[in-house]
Amino acid sequence: MNSITGFFGGLYYEIAGEGHPLVLIHGGLVNSGLWDDQFEVFAGQYRTLRYDVRGFGRSKSPAAYYSNHGDLRDLLDYLGIQPAYVLGLSMGGAIAIDFTLAYPDHVTALLPIAAGLGGYRATSNRALRDELEAAYESGDKERAVELSLRAWTDGPYRTPDQVDPNVRERIRAMTAHTFDLPDVEQWLQRLEPPAIDRLTEIHAPTLFVAGDQDAEDILKIGDLIVGHVPGAQRAILPGTAHHLNMERPAEFNHIVLEFLNSLSP
Repeated sequence: MNSITGFFGGLYYEIAGEGHPLVLIHGGLVNSGLWDDQFEVFAGQYRTLRYDVRGFGRSKSPAAYYSNHGDLRDLLDYLGIQPAYVLGLSMGGAIAIDFTLAYPDHVTALLPIAAGLGGYRATSNRALRDELEAAYESGDKERAVELSLRAWTDGPYRTPDQVDPNVRERIRAMTAHTFDLPDVEQWLQRLEPPAIDRLTEIHAPTLFVAGDQDAEDILKIGDLIVGHVPGAQRAILPGTAHHLNMERPAEFNHIVLEFLNSLSP
């Protein structure tokens, strides 16, 4: 399948396909390669865009204040894409939710996948996350990457040998690259008030998807979304954790396409 790649405002993007626009936003440990098992499949039905969030992958690091939801608006305006279905995993899910709140006219459906949520305070898996942060701060990148895999790719209820080794290694490579990049938090401007206090403002058709082996915080965020976003639906993919789209791509793709196809006129 032919795709077009480029840069706009320092953001790397790839776009392919025809039809209603669909945006894919990656998580905070990875880059747009997260969607390698989805991009061509979704582009078979939709005009599909994936991009590297500012400071990740091939996108440039910020040198001034920015917002992720503002970056996405500018990129879609440049490409002439609006409105769109917006899908994001983890950090990307939080960006998708913020974008929907900030620019509701740009969104025809929202798919937060194992999503974060602006304003949510994580409480689960604290010891492992503290150990990960300590390893990262000490410069032990190899250990920090492995601990991130245990926390997120394996999840709290599985051992590494219960996860497809090819999936683990693909995520390891992306995470190692991410850990080499400069910290962008100092420049990031977050949505205010935060999304956790504004979920009832979302009126786009919404589907939350997660794996049943994911962290407790992610599943609690799903409860908040389904409980407060009018009409929101939920799908749980058994036997998967945070990177469910890489662990079970065929089942994940089916869930997403079935939902989106149900919205088509």
